This record gives sequence, C-alpha cells and structure tokens, in this order.
Amino acid sequence: MGRHHEVRAAAMARTGKIKSALYARASREAYLAARTGTPDPKTNLALRAVYEKYRGKSVPRDVFDRAIKKAQGGDAEVFIPGRYEFFGPAGSYLIVDTLTDNPNRALVEVKTAVVRKGGHPGSVAFNFEEKGVLVFKGNNRDEVEEALILGDVDVLSVEQDEDLVVVYVSPSAFAQAKEVLSSLGISEYEEAEISMIPNEYITIDDEEVKGKFEDLIDTLDELEDVQNVYHNVDL
Repeated sequence: MGRHHEVRAAAMARTGKIKSALYARASREAYLAARTGTPDPKTNLALRAVYEKYRGKSVPRDVFDRAIKKAQGGDAEVFIPGRYEFFGPAGSYLIVDTLTDNPNRALVEVKTAVVRKGGHPGSVAFNFEEKGVLVFKGNNRDEVEEALILGDVDVLSVEQDEDLVVVYVSPSAFAQAKEVLSSLGISEYEEAEISMIPNEYITIDDEEVKGKFEDLIDTLDELEDVQNVYHNVDL
C-alpha cells in the first residue's frame, strides 16, 4: 500500500482499548451531527460524512444508531473540541484533535502520553496542510481526474495506489468533489474526510525508536477524548 494508507493503517484498531475508543469517537461525532439536523444520513450531510468517515474502520451500525437515538431525546451533552501540537520521537510531528466534555482531562492525558515517549509541546501545524481526502476502489485515475477538472473542482492531486484511487482536494471543494464522483457512479469510500496531511514524511530507521513512536500512537488511540491523530512518520 502507499504511504498515506500505511499511515492510516497504523492508526486503526489493534487492541480492545483502541477499538473501544474508536467506537466512542464515532458515537460522539454521530451524536453531534444528529443534534444539528435530521437523524437520517440521506438528508443530514454532516451525519452522512460521519458514516463515510468510519465506514472503512469497521464501526458497527448500532454504534451510530445508539448515538442518534440519544441525540433525539434527553438533555444535550456538551463536547468541546481541542487541538494540541507536539514534537515527537526522532524529529516527528504530531497534531492531536480532541472532542471532550472535560478539556482539562483531555489535555493532561494527551500531554502525559506524548511526554512519556520523549515528546514535548511545540508548534508544528505549519508542517501540515488541511486537505479533503477521498479514497475508493478503482483503476480509473485518469477518468476521475478529468471529471473533477471539468467539474471545476479545486483538485490538489489524484493518485493511483494499487487498486485504490486517492483524491486530494481543497477542504472547501470536498462536497463538490463527492458530487462529481457520484456522477461517475462512485458512492462507496474507503476513506472520505477532511484531514491534516504532512508536507513531508520522515522514516525512523532505528527500530527501537520506531517502536516507541508506534506505542505512542497506540496510546493516543486508546484515549476516548482523542478524535484524530496526525503525524509525519512513514510507517
């Protein structure tokens, strides 16, 4: 698989705690989306985006159903977003997004996890660019690129990665790109979300240090307050 998907695969569930945290993330995002619109993903674009974001991560449908049901009744829960930047092991950069009902707890848990693996807070966001990412099965890169350009979509790049097509667009063009891709019959995505993509990737040659970095990513993935982890390491 290509570099982008190696990074994505490294963040997928590998332990029970990581899977539990993944379900919690999906539930919170579905809950918030359902509270701001209808409970039907066909008419609620934000909710549909949550479904598509987690579809390739093996999140069961009942996780979304429970979140939507919760959003339709009772008192509203308040979740506060946060973003934290760190220098990690071996010159790596990390951006950690949180969504939590307790920002102090989230900050302490995230910072503790990073510091224990040799990292420290620092400004690294300038090393990343926010992009819309759309990944789907196919071998029609040229056709896809032509359709997006003719559809006046702000395309950043279109890549063929084995049997997958990977499309990067500006965040503002994300919905428009999906409309154009829909006209090509593309409706199922391996990944469809707005993400922070590093300008450059680094390779950690020292296996011990690489293991430490992978342990750090696992630890962050186990924290239920953590929504997204972005980094610049080629795993």
